[in-house]
Amino acid sequence: MEIQIREIVKAVSGRLLRGDESRTVRAISLDSRQMEGDDLFVPLVGEKVDAHRFICQALSLGAAAVFTSAHETKEDVELELERFASSGGRREAIDGCAWIGVNDTRKALQALGAWRRSQIHIPVVGVTGSVGKTTTREMIAQALSAGLQVYRTPGNSNSQVGVPIAICQIPEDAQIAVIELGMSMPREMERIARVAQVDCAVVTNIGVAHINQLGSRERIMEEKLKIQEGMNPAGTLFLNGDDDLLGTAGVYGKRRTVYFGTGEGCTYRAEDLRLEEGHPVFTAVCAGKRIPMKLKVLGLHMVSNALAALAVADAYGVDLHAAAAKLEEFEGYRGRQQIYEVRGVTVVDDSYNASPASMKAGLQVLESLKPGARKIAILADMKELGPGETRFHREIGYYIAEHPLNRVVLMGELAREIGRGILEKGGNTTVEFMENLDQVKEFLRREAREGDCILFKGSNSMGLGEAAAWFREYQP
Repeated sequence: MEIQIREIVKAVSGRLLRGDESRTVRAISLDSRQMEGDDLFVPLVGEKVDAHRFICQALSLGAAAVFTSAHETKEDVELELERFASSGGRREAIDGCAWIGVNDTRKALQALGAWRRSQIHIPVVGVTGSVGKTTTREMIAQALSAGLQVYRTPGNSNSQVGVPIAICQIPEDAQIAVIELGMSMPREMERIARVAQVDCAVVTNIGVAHINQLGSRERIMEEKLKIQEGMNPAGTLFLNGDDDLLGTAGVYGKRRTVYFGTGEGCTYRAEDLRLEEGHPVFTAVCAGKRIPMKLKVLGLHMVSNALAALAVADAYGVDLHAAAAKLEEFEGYRGRQQIYEVRGVTVVDDSYNASPASMKAGLQVLESLKPGARKIAILADMKELGPGETRFHREIGYYIAEHPLNRVVLMGELAREIGRGILEKGGNTTVEFMENLDQVKEFLRREAREGDCILFKGSNSMGLGEAAAWFREYQP
């Protein structure tokens, strides 16, 4: 990324309050402590912290320019620089940096992303959905890499501020980009979709994440489908035909719609599907071609992600057999259903996040591992499920009652409902309740033994990832 400050000022309808407009920006940062060098620092105004207070810190650490809505005139900037110097800062080190006045720093960043998108002439693939966005994004990028130079969203930059940064970072040598778009509130998708202006869009599924903010799955679907705002009119919408809402919603206007899944109506579908030690084995039927596949990632839910990837790869002219071979090499994305051996124990670390669908998928993977081995699920609360949160947790208990495990460890008030669900259905599974991570670690220290298979699954805020990481390093 290389953008001159004069271009930034024009793109965001800003005002250059101070600095050299010919200077070049090479990165964008929201964190004043982390600069790559020649950054544009964007101070966001949050509920608790206004990052404008860190502008001079960002400049002193390597930023070349800043957005500001807290300074309206050159005199305002001068006063800020004087305060910085009086507090011991080296004013001379940041005197030449650019201050760009804007009305709203968040909206200015989005405007910059939309302007940058208009300068990019490669296809942009958008990915959204309730569950599996990041993994599907990575699998699409993996399949496309069989024939194209691919850029993909770095990390979890799928928000109102993450998407514009991701767009701005697309390198000149990229031949196609895969951008993840997330949302949790009404109209959020519309805003970021108008920044990304995707050429085609993939919707993985419609779940219950963020149902508290949106009210129903139907409203969630309506919001997710706003990924089409600003979309290329000739672009294709790729939908999961196995999803009960997406698969029956009909054709979206005049846009070409392609379905992927296991149903007969799916153009890209899986047949002969089974699990071998947790790994999906199937025949991918892609527009008439039949390709035997075995994935390294775990769980039947990964099959729809792979089919979406094949559908996109085919749409952009990548050889399907080469794309399938690339997908068979894919080993997953960090923090999402990673599997490894620790002192003879098989660990499935799926602690990054949790929803009812992904919780059941994780349990299904655990159940499929090593026939005869002892199976232990360490489960924590699933967050942001709205008024139905109790019911959703209890339904996980019903599922466990029908698919018994040796032991279930539950941490969190909501997770207790999983235990109640198991009890209600008369499940033959030993259930233990933990108050905190220390108790979880003590359980692992005391109970885990060679040959066990252990699943860690819960919302990220519950911290089970810390317990999994501790267990991986623990030396008895």
